[in-house]
Parts: sequence; C-alpha cells; structure tokens
Amino acid sequence: MTKAILPPTESRHARSGGRAFATFDEPAAPLLVDAEGNPDFAAIRDSDDFRELRRRILIFVLPATCGFLAWYLGYVVLSAYAPDFMGAELFGSVNVGITFGLLQFVTTITLTVAYSRYSRNRLDPQVDAVRALTSEARP
Repeated sequence: MTKAILPPTESRHARSGGRAFATFDEPAAPLLVDAEGNPDFAAIRDSDDFRELRRRILIFVLPATCGFLAWYLGYVVLSAYAPDFMGAELFGSVNVGITFGLLQFVTTITLTVAYSRYSRNRLDPQVDAVRALTSEARP
C-alpha cells in the first residue's frame, strides 16, 4: 500500500518553489543595504530595531552612570568638606573614609557584572536583530 500524502520535503509547494495559497509565513523584511551591498547606515539608524537598541542602552547606562557619579562625587565631597565624619572610626582603626573607599571598588565590580548580564540578556538579542537588517552574521 502506498501513502497518499507526500512528505513535507517532497510536497508540490517545495517542488514548485512558490508559495501555496494557505501559508501564513511572514514576508522577509527587505535588507537595508545600498546598491553595492554595503549597509545603508541612514536607513539602519531610522529603523525601529535600532531605535529599540538605543532605548535599551539608555535604560541601563544613564541611571547607572548618574548613580555611580553621584556616589563617587559624594565620596570626594565628603572627604574634602566633612573630614570629621570621614575620620570617624567604625571599629578598630577602620574609619568611614576607608569603608567608603573600599565600597567604591565593590560598586565598580557590581556595575560591571550587572552590565555584562544586562548586555547578554537584553542588548545582544537586539544587536542581532539590527545585524539581520543587513544580513550580517555575528562573528
């Protein structure tokens, strides 16, 4: 007995190379390249994917930068104008100034790890979407 249904690789649609009337595939987006095949940077800049990438970058970078600069400048200002506070001993010979100074390193490492995770989870997929606009593959 023979099968009445052809496997998907041998269907009439695959043999004809055309689209069947009952497909629900989205048409491929046009590539944003110029006549020589180079990326059209103006078109990429104006694309929704690129705007989303810029938005995602600003969502993390702007608050993180402002917060870290406020923390660092606060440390410098307190060191310059509140030496009694910064010299107050917490325990033994460890004072507030030393503790805040060491916390600067902790803050830097924490921000680096947080940005790395944010970049991997939120930015890299969007970068891939922007690269797909020009059919560039990730190296």
